[in-house]
Amino acid sequence: MGDQLPITFQEYIKLPELGIDVSNISFNTLTLQSDKFICIREKTGAKEQVCIVDLEDTSKTFRRPITADSAIMNPENKIIALKAGRNLQVFNLEMKAKVKSCTMTDDVQFWRWITPFDIALVTETSVLHWSIEGTSSPVKQFDRHANLNGTQIIGYTTNAKMNWMALIGISAPQGRIVGSMQLYNKDRGASQPIEAHAAEFSEIRLEGAAQPTQVFAFASRGANGSKMHVVEIDHVEGNPVFQKRSVEMMFPAEAVNDFPVSMQAGPKYEVVYMVTKFGFIHVYDLETGACIFTNRISGDTVFVTARHENGIIAVNRKGQVLSVCVNEDTVIPYILQNTGNVELAFRMASRANLPGADQLYVQRFQQLMGQNQFNEAAKMAANSPRGMLRTENTINQLKHLQSAPGQLSPILQYFATILEKGELNRHESIELARPVLASNRKALLEKWLKEDKLECSEELGDIVHPHDATLALSVYLRANVPAKVVLCFAQSGQFDKIVLYCKKVGFTPEWVQLLVQIARVDGDKACDFALSLVKEDPPLITADQVVGVFSSQNLVQQTTRFLLDALKDNRESDAQLQTKLLELNLLNAPQVADAILGNGMFSHFDRAYIAQLAEKAGLYQRALELYDNLDDIKRVAVHTEVLDGEWLIGYFGNLSVGDSLAVLRQMLEHNRAQNMQVVVQAATKYSDLLGAQNIIEIFEDLQCNEGLYYYLGAVVNVTEDPAVVFKYIQAAVATGQIKEVERVVRDNNHYDAEKVKNYLKEAALPDQLPLIIVCDRYDYVHDLVLYLYSNGMAKYIEVYVQQVNPGRLPQVVGALLDVDCDESIVKSLISATPAQFSIADLVSEVEKRNRLKTLHRWLEAKASEGAQDTGLYNALAKIYIDSNYNPEKFLSSNKLYDPRVVGAYSEKRDPNLAFLAYSQGECDDELLRLTSENGMFKQQARYLIKRRDLSLWSKALSGDDQHALNPSHRRQLVDQVVSYALPEAEDPEEVSVCVKAFMAANLPQELIELLERIILEPTPFSNNNNLQNLLILTAVKVEPTRVADYIGRLNNFDAPDVAEICINNGLHEEAFNIYKRFEVNADAIGVLIDHVGSLDRAYEYAERCDQPDVWSRLGRAQLDGLRIKDAIDSYVRADDASNFGDVIAVATRAGKFDDLVRFLLMARKKVREPVIESELLFAYAKTERLTDLEDMLHGPNIAQVQKVGDRCYDEGLFEAARLLFQSVSNWARLASTLVRLGDYQAAVDCGRKANSTAVWRDVHGACIAEREFRLAQICALHLIVHAEELEPMIRLYEAGGHVDELCTLLENGLGLERAHMGMFTELAVLYCKYRPTQIMDHLKLYWSRVNIPKVIRACEAAHLWPELVFLYVHYDEFDNAAQTIIAHSADAWEHASFKDIIVKASNVELYYKALRFYLNEQPLLLSDLLAVMMPRIDHTRVVSMFVKSDNIPLIKPYLVSAQATNNKAVNEAFNDLLIEEEDFVGLRNSIDNHDNFDAIGLAQRLEKHELLEFRRIAAHLYNQAKRWRQSLTLSKKDKLYKDAMTTARVSGSVEIAEDLLRYFVESGNAACFSACLFTCYDIVRSDVVMELAWRHGLANEAMPYFINLVREYQVKVDHLVEEVGELKVKVEKNAGPANAVAGPNQLMGPAGINGRLLLGHAGSANNAQPFASNLGSAHGSTPSMGGL
Repeated sequence: MGDQLPITFQEYIKLPELGIDVSNISFNTLTLQSDKFICIREKTGAKEQVCIVDLEDTSKTFRRPITADSAIMNPENKIIALKAGRNLQVFNLEMKAKVKSCTMTDDVQFWRWITPFDIALVTETSVLHWSIEGTSSPVKQFDRHANLNGTQIIGYTTNAKMNWMALIGISAPQGRIVGSMQLYNKDRGASQPIEAHAAEFSEIRLEGAAQPTQVFAFASRGANGSKMHVVEIDHVEGNPVFQKRSVEMMFPAEAVNDFPVSMQAGPKYEVVYMVTKFGFIHVYDLETGACIFTNRISGDTVFVTARHENGIIAVNRKGQVLSVCVNEDTVIPYILQNTGNVELAFRMASRANLPGADQLYVQRFQQLMGQNQFNEAAKMAANSPRGMLRTENTINQLKHLQSAPGQLSPILQYFATILEKGELNRHESIELARPVLASNRKALLEKWLKEDKLECSEELGDIVHPHDATLALSVYLRANVPAKVVLCFAQSGQFDKIVLYCKKVGFTPEWVQLLVQIARVDGDKACDFALSLVKEDPPLITADQVVGVFSSQNLVQQTTRFLLDALKDNRESDAQLQTKLLELNLLNAPQVADAILGNGMFSHFDRAYIAQLAEKAGLYQRALELYDNLDDIKRVAVHTEVLDGEWLIGYFGNLSVGDSLAVLRQMLEHNRAQNMQVVVQAATKYSDLLGAQNIIEIFEDLQCNEGLYYYLGAVVNVTEDPAVVFKYIQAAVATGQIKEVERVVRDNNHYDAEKVKNYLKEAALPDQLPLIIVCDRYDYVHDLVLYLYSNGMAKYIEVYVQQVNPGRLPQVVGALLDVDCDESIVKSLISATPAQFSIADLVSEVEKRNRLKTLHRWLEAKASEGAQDTGLYNALAKIYIDSNYNPEKFLSSNKLYDPRVVGAYSEKRDPNLAFLAYSQGECDDELLRLTSENGMFKQQARYLIKRRDLSLWSKALSGDDQHALNPSHRRQLVDQVVSYALPEAEDPEEVSVCVKAFMAANLPQELIELLERIILEPTPFSNNNNLQNLLILTAVKVEPTRVADYIGRLNNFDAPDVAEICINNGLHEEAFNIYKRFEVNADAIGVLIDHVGSLDRAYEYAERCDQPDVWSRLGRAQLDGLRIKDAIDSYVRADDASNFGDVIAVATRAGKFDDLVRFLLMARKKVREPVIESELLFAYAKTERLTDLEDMLHGPNIAQVQKVGDRCYDEGLFEAARLLFQSVSNWARLASTLVRLGDYQAAVDCGRKANSTAVWRDVHGACIAEREFRLAQICALHLIVHAEELEPMIRLYEAGGHVDELCTLLENGLGLERAHMGMFTELAVLYCKYRPTQIMDHLKLYWSRVNIPKVIRACEAAHLWPELVFLYVHYDEFDNAAQTIIAHSADAWEHASFKDIIVKASNVELYYKALRFYLNEQPLLLSDLLAVMMPRIDHTRVVSMFVKSDNIPLIKPYLVSAQATNNKAVNEAFNDLLIEEEDFVGLRNSIDNHDNFDAIGLAQRLEKHELLEFRRIAAHLYNQAKRWRQSLTLSKKDKLYKDAMTTARVSGSVEIAEDLLRYFVESGNAACFSACLFTCYDIVRSDVVMELAWRHGLANEAMPYFINLVREYQVKVDHLVEEVGELKVKVEKNAGPANAVAGPNQLMGPAGINGRLLLGHAGSANNAQPFASNLGSAHGSTPSMGGL
C-alpha cells in the first residue's frame, strides 16, 4: 500500500495519432479551455484550418477551414471564438450560426473563456470581459499594472463571484523566468502587484465554520526561493480567521530552472494541483499548505492545463494529453506512511469521505470514550469518513451517556454535528424522530425532510404516521414503500395520485379491495377513483367490478355517475351495462333515466325491456321512442294528456306512413274530443308525407267534419293540390262558411276554376259574389253574364262592373250585345260604370260586332270633356273616315289619335288619307312602304327633304331589313329629288342632309349630278362654300380629270384645305395651281420642293415672287440638300435668321466659316442670341480675322466669350484665345495661354491676378521646365501653402536635382501667413537628407509645428541621434528616447536630460536597463539617477542587480532613501553595508525603524561579531524575535545585566525571569538580584522570591519587593469586599417567586444547542434522565433547527 501513488495518472490521447503535426502543438497554436475540447490551429503550406478534438469521443474530431490568429472552444458547448487581428467572432458550430462579433480598438494579447458565457480579453493596457449573450460590447474590468509591462501573459483566472481576478505574465530578464501577477478586487477597485508564476481561486471549509472560506493560492519561484502561498479573501463574518500559509516548494536538482506554469483546484479534496514547465506535478493541501505529493508526470514541457473533474488535465509539447487526480483509495495511506501528518490524514479523510484512516478513527473514538470525552467522541463519530462509526452500536453507546452540567449530551452533540454537515442514516433518523415527535416538535422533522437531512424508511413512516399522515406520506414516498403510500393517498382523499404513483413505481395493489374501502368512507371519491382506474390503458379494474362494488354499497347515484362516464363512448360491448344503468335509474330515479334517454347517449341497451320499464314508470314519451311494435305504439300514444304535444307531433315523423295513419285513426277512435287537436296538428304537419286524400278519408270515415274542416283550413293555404282546395270549398259551403269560400276563391291560385265555377252555379248560393270572383279571375266573364242575364240576376251584372271590376266593362258590353240586349241598357250601363275601363277595349268589342256607331255620341261627349284616351280618338277617326265626314281636317288638326292605327285603317280606303296620317305621326317605315307601293315618289322625296333624317334617307336610298332596295324605285326617287324636291328647298339644312345622305349611300355620280344642279346652275346655294368644297373633293375621288375645270370655274372653296387634299391624292400640279391662284406662295414653293422635287423651279418661283418667306423656305431646302452657300444666300435674301442653329451646325461641320460669317452678321442684326455672337467670334478666329474679332470684343456683345476662348484654346488658336481671355479678365486661362505662347513673365503676372492653384501649378511647371527659377519660386510660394500641392512639388524639384532651390523656397515659405505643418515637416526632412547641420536649429525653433513621426523616421534614416532624442522627448515617447540614448550614448547622452527622460518612461524594464547602462558607463552618477527613479522602480530587483555585480556601496544614498519603503531586500542590503562599515549606530537605527528583514539570520551573524555593540544588536534582534533565552545567553555572556533584565521583563515569562533571578543568586550578584525584582515585579512569583531570599540570605535585598506586594494585595482585598457587598444587596432586592428557575431538567430551551440546536443540555449529573425523556422544552417553543 505504501508503494502506491496518491494520484491517478492517465494518458488520454496522443494528438499526433489524430493526424496533428507536432509543429502545430505549442502555446500559440493549441488552446485547452476545459476537459471537453482541444482546439489546434493547423497550417500546412498555404492551407490554414482549425482542428477540434472532442476529448470525450476522439472519433468525433473534426476540422474546419478557418483562418484566424487564435481560436478557443467554449468549455461546455460546441461554440468557438475566433480572433483575427482586432476582429473577434463567436460561432455556434452545431447551429452553424454566428453568435456575436466585435472589433477591438487595441490588440488582444491573451484571451480565454472564464465561464460558458463570458470571455476574458487582455489587451496591452487593460482587461475586459465580453458576454456572448445579448448585444453588449466588451466591458472593461481594470487597467493592467505596470509590473506586467513587457511580460507575456500566460494566465488569467477569477473566483466564482468574479469579484477577484488574477492576471499572470512571465518575462525573462537576465535569463531568469520571472513571474508577475496583478491581483485585482472589483469591490474595492484596487490592484496589488505580486511576483508569482501561477495562481488559483478555491474554497475550503474550516472546522466550526458556517460557510465556506474563500482562499487564493499562488506560487512563485524567485531568486530568493520558491514558495506557495494560500491567503483568505472575502472573509465571512462568523467564520474563523484563516491564517496565511506560506510553504517552501521543493524542486529537484535536475530542475534548477523549473518554474510553475499552472495551478488548478480540486474542490472536493480541498487541494491544489500545480504543474511546472518541466512536467512536475505538486499536490498541496489548501488548509494547511502541506505538500502531499511531488513527482514528474511528463518528460516534455507542459504548456497548457485545465480543470478535469476534481483533478487536472494537461498537454505537453509532444501532444500527450495527460490527467492527474487524487486517488481516493491510496491518498490517506500515502499521507500517513510518507508524511506522517496524521492530522492532515484525519482532516482530508473526513471532509472528502475517503478510506484509509478507519482503524485510526476507531482507536481514537475508543480512546475518547475511555477518557470520558464523550462529546468529542460524538463529534468524531459524526465526522467519520464514509460514516464508518455512524452505526446502531455507536448510537446505543451515546444514548445512555450523561453529559456534564452545562453541556450537550453526547447523543445530541452527535446528531447536531451530523445535521450541520450532512444527513442522518436510517438508524439515526429513527432514533432522532421518536423524541422529537414525543415532544411535539413535528415542524423540525418537516424541516429536516425538506433539507434531505433524514434517511426515510418504512419504520420512520410508521413512527410519524400517528402524528401526521401527510408527513408520513412524504416519508413513505421517499422510502419507496408503495403499499403504505397508496394507503396514505386513500386516507387523505388524494385518489387522483394513486394511479399515477403506482404506474411510476410499478406497484399493483388489490384495486377492488381498495375501492371497497374507499366506497365505505366516501362514495363520491370512490367514484372518482373508479373512473381513474377504468380509464387506464389497459383498465386496472373492469366496469362490472366497479358496479358490483357500488351495488353492494347501495350507491345508486355514484353508480350512475360512474357508468355515465365509463360508457360515454357508447360501445356495443357495453350493452349490458347500458341496460343496467337505465334499469337502475328507472326503478330508483326515473327523472335521471328520463334525462339519460333524452340525451341519446346510449344505443346498445335492451330497448324492449327498457321501454316496458319506462311505460311502467309513466315515461310514455321514452316508451314511444323505444317501442317498435305498432300495437305497443298505439296503446301508449293515446295518452296525450301526459305527452308533450309538440314532441308527439314530431314523433309521427319517425313512423312509417301506414303506422302514422293507423295511430291517428286509433287516437280519434279512442277519444275524439281529447285527441282531435293533436291529430289535426299531426295531419297538418305531415300532410304531404301521409297524403291529403288518406287523411281526408280518415276524417270522412269517422264523420269528423269539424276535424276535416280544420285540417283542410290548415293546409289549403300551402297546398297546390286542386282537389284539396276543392274539398275545402265544399267543406266550407257545407258548414256555411261563405266568407271563407269567398276568401279562398279570391286568394288561392291552385283550384280547378271550371270545376269550382260549375259547383258554385249548382250550389245556388244566396250570395253570387264567390261565383263572380271565380269568373272574373279566370276570364269567365261571358259565361257569368249569360248565367246572370238568363237567370234574371242583372243586378249582379251591375254589381260586378260597378263594384267588383269596372275594367271588365268591355267584355260585359260585348256579352250583352251578343245576347241582343237592348242598346239603351248597354248605353246606360256604360254611362253608369266608373271610368276605370279601357275605351280602346270597349271600342274594340263594339267594333267587332259592327256596332261602332252606337258609341258615336258617347265618344264625342268624352272628347268634349277633354278625354285624352288615344282609343277614343282612333274610334272617332274611323267613324269620320267611314262616314267621309271631313276626315282630312280631323287628321291634320287632331294630335291625339294613333297615326299608325288610323293610317293602317285608311290605306285600303284612301292612300292619301293614310299618307296624311303617317306624315302627321312621322311613321317613316309605314310612309316609305305606302309611297313606294303606290308610286308616290314625289311625295316621298318632299317628305324626305322635310324630315332631314339621315337614317330615313339611308332606308330610302340603301334599304334595310324591312325595306328591300329596289333600284328602279331609288332612281325614280333621285330624279324626283334632283328635279323637284331639292330645287324647291330653301333651308340649307335640308340641302345639307340630302347631300350627306347621298354621300352616305355612296352615290358619287348622283352626288356630282346633284351638286352641279345646285352649284353650277343659278340657285340660292350656288356660292355655298361647303358645297363647292364637296363638289371638288368628290371629283378628286371620282373624276380627277374634272378637278382642274372645277378649280377654274369655282371661286368660293377653301383653297388651302382643298390643295392639301389634292396633294394627298397625288394631284400636285392642281395643288400648286390652287396655291398659285390664291397667291399662297410659301405653300406653293413647298409643293415644288417637297412634292415635285425641283429646286430649280423653286428657285425660279422664288425669283418671281421675291418674298422673304419664300426665300426662307427655299433656304431650308437648300440647307437640307447641303447646298450651304446657296442656302446662306437664300437666308440672307430672306433676311431670316430663325434657323441659325442648323445653319451654324452644318456650316461648322463643313468648315464653311467664311460663308458662315456672312450669315451670322445678318443674324446678329435680327436676333440677339449669345450663340450667334459666340459663333461669330469663333468664326473670326477660324478665319484669322483677329482685327474684326478684337473690334467685336471692344464693342457691345452678348457672346459667351469664355466658352469661345476655351474652344479656341482647345483648337490651338492661342492668339485668339489670348484676346478672348483678356477681354473677360480670365487670368487663369490667360496665364495658361501665355505659357503656350512662351510669355512666362506675363503668365506669372496673370497668375497673380488669377490666384488659382491650378494656374500656379501650370505656370510653375512650365517655369521649372524652362529653368526660370525666379519665376518658378514666385509660383511655388502660392502653391506650398496648400498641403496637397507640397509633396508633388518636392518630387518635381528632387527629380530635377534642384535641391538648393527647393530648400530656399521652403525657407522663404516659412514666413508666410498660411505656412502649415507640412512645410516645416518637409523642410526638416530635406535638412535630414541634405543639410544635417541645420536640422537641430530648425527643430528647436519649429518642433511644435512639424509632423514629429515623419521627421523621426527621417532622423533614424540619417542617423541623427541627438535630434532623434529631441523629437522623442517632445513627442512624449520617453521609452524610445531613453533607448536611443542608451544605444547611442556617445552622441546622444547628457545626464540632466536623461534623468528627465527616464522618469517619464512607462516600460519598467527600461529602468533597469538604464541602471545597467549607468553602471557600465557612468557609475558615479548612479545615486543621482536612482534618486529620481526611486518611486518607479522595484527596490528588490535593483538591490538584486547590484548585489550580483558587487556594487552595493555605489548605491548607499539610494539605500538610505529606499529604506522608507521597508523593503526586505533594501533593508538587508543596507544592513550588510553597515556591518561591513562597522556602523553599529546606523545598524541599530535601521533595525529599530525597519523590521522587514531576516532578523534571525542577522542575529546569528552578529552574535559572532568581534565588536560588543554588534553583539548587543544580536541580543536585541533575538528579543524582537521572542527568542528570549538566546538573547539572555548573549547578554549574560557579555555581562550586559541590564539588557538581560529588560529581556526577561519584556518576555513576560515567569520561568525566564525566575531563571535570571537564580542566575544572579548563583553568581552572587545581590545588587542585580534586587534590581531584577524591581524590573520583573509583575511576572515573578512571590513564593519563589521568598524561597530564594530565605535560602540565600537576601532578605534585605528582597524586602522592598515584599513591602510593595503586601500593599497591592491589601488594595485588591478591599476592592473585592466592596463589590461583594454591592452584589448581595442587588440580589436580595431582585429575589422573588416569579424569577424561580424552571429546574435543572430543562433539556430543550428556546436557544437550542449553542444557540442553534433545539435540544438543550441534560442538566446536572444528579438529575440526569434517559435520552427519550429529556426531549421537551419547558417553554413549549418550537424555534427553527437550522443549525443542525
